[in-house]
Amino acid sequence: MTGPRNWLTTALLRLVAGIAIVVPATLLLGASPAAAHPMPHSVVQLDVYRTSVAARLELPVGELARASGIDLTETTAAQLPARAEAVRAYLLEHIRPTTTAGKAWKVAIGALSLSRTQQTSTGPYRELVAKAVLTPPAGADVRHFTFDYDGIVHQVVTHVALVTVRQDWAAGRVDGKGTTQVGTIALDTRHMKVPALKVDLGAGSAWRGFVAMVKLGGDHILTGTDHLLFLLILLLPAPLAATAGRWNGVVGARSALARIGRVTLAFTAGHSVALAVTALGRLGIPSRPVEAFIAASILVGAVHAIRPLFPGREAIVAGVFGLGHGMAFSFVLAEMHLSTGQLVTSLLGFNLGIELVQLLLVCLALPTLLVLARLRVQPWLRLTGAILTATAAVGWLLDRLGLPNPVARAADSAGSHTTLMLAALTATALAATAWTLATRHRPGPEPSEPAEPSADRNSALVG
Repeated sequence: MTGPRNWLTTALLRLVAGIAIVVPATLLLGASPAAAHPMPHSVVQLDVYRTSVAARLELPVGELARASGIDLTETTAAQLPARAEAVRAYLLEHIRPTTTAGKAWKVAIGALSLSRTQQTSTGPYRELVAKAVLTPPAGADVRHFTFDYDGIVHQVVTHVALVTVRQDWAAGRVDGKGTTQVGTIALDTRHMKVPALKVDLGAGSAWRGFVAMVKLGGDHILTGTDHLLFLLILLLPAPLAATAGRWNGVVGARSALARIGRVTLAFTAGHSVALAVTALGRLGIPSRPVEAFIAASILVGAVHAIRPLFPGREAIVAGVFGLGHGMAFSFVLAEMHLSTGQLVTSLLGFNLGIELVQLLLVCLALPTLLVLARLRVQPWLRLTGAILTATAAVGWLLDRLGLPNPVARAADSAGSHTTLMLAALTATALAATAWTLATRHRPGPEPSEPAEPSADRNSALVG
């Protein structure tokens, strides 16, 4: 009797094991790919100011519909204003920041918009972007507070909201690139509650803000291809003499250095004055005309490098055009919404960063400019550089007048190769310095100031 029982038991065990394997496998294989996709999470980005905190909420519309009953899945941008009141009422109900002592902050919901995006491991989806301003009671600390927020999470138990800081001047975060995660908001499954997030942003200081603005100013001039190109194209003919409407011959080293110094100082004065007036006056100047003016200034500088338009008056032109460049610099500060004290500190730091990097670049370019002026290929190199610069300027001008083009995009992308540019400038500066030292004691005629037009056939042909 034991044999049949053992056989029957073994058969039943195998049957149960087979079912245990086959059924889950069938369910997994038969499930649609979307069922295995992780659901997108919400993002709350904070910009920390002196007396308030601005929040940008990015909410997946599918999860928002399940939590609030407000379905924006098929809503267009034109239809969104009709749903705005309901959306704002829902958000006001679920955003409850307080001081560490429990005093409630004021919450104001601002602009709403819809967009398409995707997150890591998720497919594309629509999201609602809502902007809010969180204002603490008078005298309360904006750097330490309790963020009681349960949007979507209160109904969709698997949902998570990531809270990050994008801008925090006092902590040295000013470039708007990337974020620092503060924490996550999710359901506590043990107590079935959504705990409030304790936000602790540290002490912060004006010094950290100042240092960050110095770095931002240096980065802005280094990656701002248009600003840098304008200065360099004006300096390109500085060691040359202008005769009969042409660049023909070279001036002495002392005169060339004086010209380069005047142009650099004039450009510095122009953009510094405009930056200070525009930023401190909080002038709302439209950006497109200013950016178009900058492109035009580069085009004028390129033409001047081909044929002298204003010989001897380069410093005046640099100062005038520098005003436009300074207005463009001020747009960076305007976007930060700083208090008056922070703005003054930022203005000093930002301008200092610009000047330090500008001085570095001029010093690196100086030996090369002086050597190139004495080479036989100088006219052709100058002409090539001026034509390339003029092409970029025309592309920028068209783009800033509302006509996007590949030339402008290519010129803008040059600002992302700062390491390569610095390496090239350093290498050419070292080579030019070595050449100067090697040829310093060679006997030869001193350069005329200015040279006769017939002294350089290539200059007469090209310049």
